[in-house]
Amino acid sequence: MALSAGARQAVSAGAAWCVLAGAVAFSLAFFNEIKGVARDVLGLAPIEAAPVSAAPARVARSAPGPIAEIRASNHGHYFARAEINGRPVDVLIDSGASLVALAYDDARRAGVNVRPSDFTQRVSTANGFARVAPVVLDRVSIGDVMVRNVAAAVSEPGALETSLLGMSFLGRLQRVDMRSGTLVLQE
Repeated sequence: MALSAGARQAVSAGAAWCVLAGAVAFSLAFFNEIKGVARDVLGLAPIEAAPVSAAPARVARSAPGPIAEIRASNHGHYFARAEINGRPVDVLIDSGASLVALAYDDARRAGVNVRPSDFTQRVSTANGFARVAPVVLDRVSIGDVMVRNVAAAVSEPGALETSLLGMSFLGRLQRVDMRSGTLVLQE
């Protein structure tokens, strides 16, 4: 039995409404699970209710620390002249690097001397695996922003062209913010 054009449109519209109603019912039934997956995918922190207390809430405000602003290069990367142990070293600011990673020659210029036997750790890099020497830097600064006792790694000679200022430095700052081509670091 053949359906008329109007009957086919009615069946199609009915099927679309059924699919829509099913999607809404599924979304409502699994709302918390969908919300959790969306948070994980987007990297958002869950919003938690503030505890109820009889005393008024106090907001602790610390005095703002020193700020350094770095403009992005033409390719969108953030390069800066850092001071490592008081000596100038050109670095690429890399929030994807877990540590400050020093090129071998930059480490020597900064007074960090390692022996071949110090290359005891194997790390995964964008270019594959490499051996590094773990070290702790006395101080790392960009402008007036300074962090002391920074975990770092020195790469084997020739393995790294540009030193990376990674999360062992950035993660200890009060603020790391990128806006309109400027990276703002605050101690």
